Amino acid sequence: MEYRRLGRAGLKLSVLSYGTWVTFSDQMDSAAARECLEVARQAGVNFFDSAEVYGNGRSESVLGAAIEDLGWSRETYVLSTKLYWGIHDEVNLRRTLNRKYLLHAIDGCLTRLRTGFVDLLFCHRPDPDTTVEEIVWTMSDIIGAGKALYWGTSKWSASEVRAAWSIADRYGLRKPVVEQPEYNLFTTRWVDEEYHALVSELGIGLTTWSPLASGMLTGKYRDGVSSRSRAALAGHESFLGKLTDGDSARQVDELSVVAADLGCTTAQLAIAWCAANKTVSTVITGASDPLQLRQNLDAVAVVPLLSEEVMARISRIFRHRQS
Repeated sequence: MEYRRLGRAGLKLSVLSYGTWVTFSDQMDSAAARECLEVARQAGVNFFDSAEVYGNGRSESVLGAAIEDLGWSRETYVLSTKLYWGIHDEVNLRRTLNRKYLLHAIDGCLTRLRTGFVDLLFCHRPDPDTTVEEIVWTMSDIIGAGKALYWGTSKWSASEVRAAWSIADRYGLRKPVVEQPEYNLFTTRWVDEEYHALVSELGIGLTTWSPLASGMLTGKYRDGVSSRSRAALAGHESFLGKLTDGDSARQVDELSVVAADLGCTTAQLAIAWCAANKTVSTVITGASDPLQLRQNLDAVAVVPLLSEEVMARISRIFRHRQS
């Protein structure tokens, strides 16, 4: 496993990490979660990502209980969670980053995760109703209280991240050090265009998610959507349109030919392609069972096989611009 710095921060993350979005929320019990976490650790994964809203807190609860049962030393792994959506149907506690919400919510997250602090705390979306100054001051205060070590954003625009960074710099507060965007062969704009200057000028790290585009890049949806798939779960119907798109399916078929030539699975090639981008600090993977997770994590061995010729071949399939 390769370990990369989180932008200019000193923290190092495994280039492949494990996220708990759908799996720990809807598809997995504590025993299965422990098994997957053990597989991840054995492969060298040191970063585990969650969010308050995943399963309305269930994901954090399952993750925290599993880690506690495994008896891992807290200093040996990196843990993150995200705040914005909220899990209580009350004014000031949903879809906000106001100070009241953030200070209440972080305590709930830590209780569910069974830890005294998270390493990374993300603002899960921008909040147009709360000033950037209030958000930055509060996130800095959370770090000052020892409840988080670093903070960052998820799906903020580059201008919003830059505004937060500038306010923190002006007042000597904790700066955002990380952004968490979607990144895969179908979705490249955020990493390759939107955040390019943030990485090069401000040293923002990128913890990217959905390397398999909700499973589309595994090729498993050629014959339809299984009832066990996340796309079939209540609340995830938005995946279906992407999964049944004919042009996308053709591109995945062509990618599978490249994967076969390299002696790997289509999923491993898609994950390796994301990891091959050195501006990415870590690629967050997800899996609903230990075998699938082990296969996904084996993508680290595919990265060295991605020559310029192979990368150009993939770019032609997905019509990416060549740098």
